[in-house]
Amino acid sequence: MTTNTQITRTSNLPKIIHYAKEFLFWFVLIATFLFSIFPLYWMFITSLKPRTDVEMTPPTFMPFVDYQPTLDNYVDVFLKDRAGAGFAEADQEATRKISEFPTTLTNSVIITTVTTILAVLMGTLAAYAFSRFQIKGEADMRFFILSTRMLPPVVVLIPVFLMFNQPGELVNNALQNIPISFIQAFGESIKDFSLRNSYIGITLLYITFGLPFVVWMMKGFFDEIPKEYEEAAMMDGYSRLEAIWKIVLPEAFPAMLATSVFVVITAWNEFVFVLLLNRDNATTVPPFLFSILGYGQVEWGRTAATSVLFLIPIIVFTFLARNHLLRGVTFGAVRR
Repeated sequence: MTTNTQITRTSNLPKIIHYAKEFLFWFVLIATFLFSIFPLYWMFITSLKPRTDVEMTPPTFMPFVDYQPTLDNYVDVFLKDRAGAGFAEADQEATRKISEFPTTLTNSVIITTVTTILAVLMGTLAAYAFSRFQIKGEADMRFFILSTRMLPPVVVLIPVFLMFNQPGELVNNALQNIPISFIQAFGESIKDFSLRNSYIGITLLYITFGLPFVVWMMKGFFDEIPKEYEEAAMMDGYSRLEAIWKIVLPEAFPAMLATSVFVVITAWNEFVFVLLLNRDNATTVPPFLFSILGYGQVEWGRTAATSVLFLIPIIVFTFLARNHLLRGVTFGAVRR
């Protein structure tokens, strides 16, 4: 009898270990998910809280149970009174006007979209060249490209500010040394040109910082695509450009989309450069979000509502790219 019981316990031991591992796996997975998602949940419910409940102690967690949600904070994001404050319950509708948020959100969309398209396009072409052709000094060139990512962008903050503040004057000083009248006249005409407070300046800067990442990511993807595909296409009469357009790019599209997600997130969230260079014009949402904090009492409800609205476009873009994202990040091209 004892022997049969021991045999039964021994035979059940692997099942017990299996169920214990399964339970531990799902427990850790769910706990990690809740830990990661809680800040987003807290931001969302804070955006729905009345001002009296935002700083309540102990805090409230459940809308419609602990408090009645309100959209006043979202109204305050888009509207403000003449003094610049945004308190929906205190302002009269006749005294309120549109805030800077719609403009800054539009600027973020324009700058991020142009940055992503140009950075991914130019970086993809450069990566293709590095992958397919024997380029003299290729290792040094790739190291130089990578070296631009070794230091945080804030290190070059002062040089970038000086370069953006007076590029026209710098070019004019150089052109005045050329003894040709129309060249000197051209230098005088662009003397006051500045890249500050412009879409062009901040977009060029974001492209500059995004290109190294695109080149290094896309080169690895192109290395995974067999060269024989292009060679077969060119033997059938395609040109090099036609082979790239019809053969290579469709295979590399998941990688391009995955890379663009990271470029979008970087440009969308950038704060320091746009605050320094575009404080007065063509500014984006992060500086606007910072201005809400102010120097007095923090409007946590309005800040949370702005953050939710600022986060939605990134969530939508990532959701639309989800089918290609995993395949692209895991070197989704055809393997040898």
